[in-house]
Amino acid sequence: MGYGLYLYGILPATHLNPLHLQGLDKQPVQAHKIGPFIFLYSDAQQERYLASRRNLVGHEKVLEHFMQEGFRTILPLQFGLIVQDWEAVREQLIEPHDEQLHQLFEKLAGNREVGVKVFWDETVELERLMAENDELRERRDRLEGKPLSMDAVIAIGQDIEAAMEDRKNSIIQVFQDTLNPLALDWVENDAMTNLMIFNAAYLIPWDAEAKFGEKVEEADRHFEGRLRIRYNNFTAPFNFAQLD
Repeated sequence: MGYGLYLYGILPATHLNPLHLQGLDKQPVQAHKIGPFIFLYSDAQQERYLASRRNLVGHEKVLEHFMQEGFRTILPLQFGLIVQDWEAVREQLIEPHDEQLHQLFEKLAGNREVGVKVFWDETVELERLMAENDELRERRDRLEGKPLSMDAVIAIGQDIEAAMEDRKNSIIQVFQDTLNPLALDWVENDAMTNLMIFNAAYLIPWDAEAKFGEKVEEADRHFEGRLRIRYNNFTAPFNFAQLD
């Protein structure tokens, strides 16, 4: 028994060769044209798909397959989107969002998303801070081995925390100053771990990726290997395909 249609993404209406691709639950990926849009889908075998790593990767692999096949403009749909039939697609997605869908396709045409995540070692950065900041280091050293009031502990702790925050922001500023001018648009997302200090997605022209990658490496060299940088140069443009 099927549970409807699982949607992966939308392409501008174009000719597609026969698809030989499996989606979630090993179901064949198919294409359905509605007006100027082609919807990529497979038959849903579950009423609701859990956001497991396997399912998320399976969803993204379908989109990346078409990008690798030369479809440089693709509008990814959110993971887990199941509709009952194509009339529901028309009524719930196309008709209320027709103008915005066209605007998104114009925005994404010939462009791609890349992602930059920056991690630091907080202990190492604290040690560097103390080595570089004579005033803070001397205050900390003067307190060692002495009975401390709660106010004294709070005061030095707050000052160190503020200095570390300034240090983090100065690192972020280097990446912003280096990368933002190359992008058509960018989104800064929340950090996913305590060690992640920068998590940004950039929309860049498809053919500008090599130059952008060089700038990521330039920012990395600026910090002489202190940071760990995760650069994803090939992903569907989820951050720039948001429907209101």
